[in-house]
Amino acid sequence: MTVGSGVLLVLLSLSGALRAHNGDLTARETCKAGFSEEDYTALISQNILEGEKVLKVKFSSCLGTKGTHYETDSMDFKVGADGTVFATRELQIPSEQVAFTVTAWDRQTAERWDAVVRLLVAQTSPTRSGHKKGKKSAPLDPVQPPNDTLLPWPQHQSSNGLRRQKRDWVIPPINVPENSRGPFPQQLVRIRSDKDSDIPIRYSITGVGADQPPVEVFSIDSMSGRMYVTRPMDREERASYHLRAHAVDMNGNKVENPIDLYIYVIDMNDNRPEFLSQLYNGSVDEGSRPGTYVMTVTASDADDGTTANGMVRYRIMTQTPQSPSQNMFTINSETGDIVTVAAGLDREKVQQYTVIVQATDMEGNLNYGLSNTATAIITVTDVNDNPPEFTASTYAGEVPENRVEMVVANLTVMDRDQPHSPNWNAVYRIISGDPSGHFSVRTDPVTNEGMVTVVKAVDYELNRAFMLTVMVSNQAPLASGIQMSFQSTAGVTISVMDINEAPYFPSNHKLIRLEEGVPTGTVLTTFSAVDPDRFMQQAVRYSKLSDPANWLHINATNGQISTAAVLDRESLYVKNNAYEATFLAADNGIPPASGTGTLQIYLIDINDNAPELLPKEAQICEKPSLNTINITAADADVDPNIGPYVFELPFVPASVRKNWTITRLNGDYAQLSLRTLYLEAGVYDVPIVVTDSGNPPLSNTSIIKVKVCPCDENGDCTTVGAVAAAGLGTGAIVAILGCIVVLLTMVLLFVVWRRRREKERHTKQLLIDPEDDVRDNILKYDEEGGGEEDQDYDLSQLQQPEAMEHVLSKAPGVRRVDERPVGAEPQYPARPVVPHPGDIGDFISEGLRAADNDPTAPPYDSLLVFDYEGSGSTAGSVSSLDSSSSGDQDYEYLNDWGPRFRKLADMYGGGQED
Repeated sequence: MTVGSGVLLVLLSLSGALRAHNGDLTARETCKAGFSEEDYTALISQNILEGEKVLKVKFSSCLGTKGTHYETDSMDFKVGADGTVFATRELQIPSEQVAFTVTAWDRQTAERWDAVVRLLVAQTSPTRSGHKKGKKSAPLDPVQPPNDTLLPWPQHQSSNGLRRQKRDWVIPPINVPENSRGPFPQQLVRIRSDKDSDIPIRYSITGVGADQPPVEVFSIDSMSGRMYVTRPMDREERASYHLRAHAVDMNGNKVENPIDLYIYVIDMNDNRPEFLSQLYNGSVDEGSRPGTYVMTVTASDADDGTTANGMVRYRIMTQTPQSPSQNMFTINSETGDIVTVAAGLDREKVQQYTVIVQATDMEGNLNYGLSNTATAIITVTDVNDNPPEFTASTYAGEVPENRVEMVVANLTVMDRDQPHSPNWNAVYRIISGDPSGHFSVRTDPVTNEGMVTVVKAVDYELNRAFMLTVMVSNQAPLASGIQMSFQSTAGVTISVMDINEAPYFPSNHKLIRLEEGVPTGTVLTTFSAVDPDRFMQQAVRYSKLSDPANWLHINATNGQISTAAVLDRESLYVKNNAYEATFLAADNGIPPASGTGTLQIYLIDINDNAPELLPKEAQICEKPSLNTINITAADADVDPNIGPYVFELPFVPASVRKNWTITRLNGDYAQLSLRTLYLEAGVYDVPIVVTDSGNPPLSNTSIIKVKVCPCDENGDCTTVGAVAAAGLGTGAIVAILGCIVVLLTMVLLFVVWRRRREKERHTKQLLIDPEDDVRDNILKYDEEGGGEEDQDYDLSQLQQPEAMEHVLSKAPGVRRVDERPVGAEPQYPARPVVPHPGDIGDFISEGLRAADNDPTAPPYDSLLVFDYEGSGSTAGSVSSLDSSSSGDQDYEYLNDWGPRFRKLADMYGGGQED
């Protein structure tokens, strides 16, 4: 490629180690059709002229270049017959890089090969140069620097000695193989400036892999400009690096502009293909034709996919089971698509295949490539290639008449397809023998049996047996080419059993019309029932179930209905002019059966009810023209036996027409008013004759009680007038008022007498003498008496009753506490003649016990007197007790009588007082 005048082209040369590596690869290569390189790179200007050559590709078919044709997928570039790539038109490249594919194909074998062409665009320089990436590097210019030296900052001078503007150089990429064994550091290239002969230059590199992570992958000798790689490269970790080279003087001043260095890692086959999954699941229909797609397995290789290192090829290693053929499937070596290759897939024989698939890189070369395996499970899916078949040609069943939703027969079938799938599920259809639709065949979802079910009741008297023809099929249609089997139809014989059916009334809810009031015993109709059991000799008997008014009678043998009472339309049992009764018809079968029927009698009204007048009572003023009485006629009958009504006053008694007059307002209403100028207040019975419009008409005389009373100016009765209207005279009113006064006087006298009686009762004498009455007196108990609590007396209870009759007349258990109880008095114990301390104690204890049990003994909340001893005392005399003033007698025994006698013992025993 020709470069502009005065521009020096410097090519990149790899180190001796890189050349040795490429030399080894070339030595191992054998003759193989294809491009010399898979990826070509060239440096171009941003502006390209039409027809300008940019690159030349090399292709070898091992037999020469005859018959080789080149194509590109770019509209801007073409390839000549010698492999030269040129521009088809004048171009201005907008981006930094242009890539397209060059295709070579052999016209004789139709084989095709591809290579990638990358054109790098110089950013600032209009010059153009080309470079091919690969194992070989060919100079495009006869001038070349030393073996491994790169001059990225050339300077050019014109012929007259003037210095031209400095231009930067774009460096082609540097290729480094991965997994190199060293030794490290390994020199890649030397960078130098043409100014290093004048001043000392310092070189450095920056970017990812130099001073950015991962750091120190590449290094440079700052003095010599030699750049090294410090460790083995891994393309799968990072495929390329972009560095920038810098040149400064010893003071750090920039001598040259930074340049870009692109380093590409050359791929090696160091990664096996990896399947996306170790187990793949696929399916294919049974009976599929050869070439039917089954599934796709995919393996990926971490190596470069544009080289043989990453090109994976597939093959099937084993197939299990090997039935009906050991090669039932094949796989596309490039895409991994598994397809059928043989016929005979049958799910009923083989339901699943296990296929081991191998993936190998290096385009499937088993000698050089790396391999991996995966398992593909291929399930043979079911298709409906087996029609269902009945296990028997005929079936039988029986059904009672008048029964529904009853299974009468079970039909069994056999289907070799996959159970519980649409290809296996049976569908039954009755094709003949049941024109009325009495039966249907339902499918048991578990057993797939056909259940013949009664859906419409059958009648033994009409059909004694049915001969059905049933066909069975599947939910899914049969596969193409499969015909229904002869065993897909069967006959079903169903016998009908006769049962005793209930009699029924053909005209149930029978309606008859007749006039009310027909006499008793009138035959109305015959309400008979029919026994559906025509083949049974049975008798039907009739009876009543419901006859609310008990108006009807039915003949038990023939069902003839007659009246048992007079039918009245106005009865409470008649609703909307209709009377309803229910009857029962029962046969004598085993077991008996019965049916019911309803008879409705529509009663036609006759004029059998005389009209009535409302209201029955009214009130009117004693003078006419003040108010009137409105009268309404009512009739229990219906039209035309009701109004218009005729209202009139009777001629007898004559006072009625003399005092009153009646005026008809319309057909149902009239007004009653006074005829005289004045009528004395009181209650009057006014008869009124009312006649309806029936045929014949009926009349009725109704009595209206009219109260005539004096009225005020508004026409309302006054209070006195209301009383006068009740029929009472002035004398009667005075008598009533006198009785009220007498009654009040008697009540007042009775109250006064009761109060006086109460006062006298409180002034009665006590049971003791007045002088002994201690009420309202001070009691002193400073000797041996009780304390203050003994003085809380209810003194009102100490009054003595005037007579014993008052006490005896009281009810048992009710007695005042100051009254002496009536009853037998107990006998108190007699005092011994010679007292003994023990005897005295017993005597006192016995007396106390007798007093406690004596209801008549005082005190009963009254004053007790103990200072009298007479012949009447039941306690006897204590005069026999010896007394002496001498101190010789021993009173110590008093201490044995308890605390109550201790004081007495101290007094007579000579003890000291407390």
